[in-house]
Amino acid sequence: MFNNVEDCLTVELSIVHNKSGKITVLENNNGIPFDIKRIYYLYDVPMDVSRGGHAHYELQQYVVAASGSFTFILDDGKNRSEVFLNHPNKALHIKPGIWREMKGFSSGSICLVLASMKYTEADYIRDYNDFLKYRRNV
Repeated sequence: MFNNVEDCLTVELSIVHNKSGKITVLENNNGIPFDIKRIYYLYDVPMDVSRGGHAHYELQQYVVAASGSFTFILDDGKNRSEVFLNHPNKALHIKPGIWREMKGFSSGSICLVLASMKYTEADYIRDYNDFLKYRRNV
């Protein structure tokens, strides 16, 4: 599966408003193009720390800034793009075969991730040079 940075879109999620606040609902088979197999979140990340630094062979993700803000750097081996996330009703859909890094976590930020697969170490590409070789051979 060969994807480009341009294939990773920011998706507007629905908001239900009422006088007591707002709610955004994420459900399998309702606007998400994969079955959710795992949910995790990153928090208490120091502002000067970078995260990520890997790609996946098959995994897809929806990433939401549940609180605060942070920046994703996406790389398809030829093109790089930065995506700033700072609102809980926007999700970044990251497709397989995309290198990702995260930076610029604001104080109190929570990065919520919905993943298409359970954790499988064999699905990770953790070395950037191996990633570039993989991209050349796809």
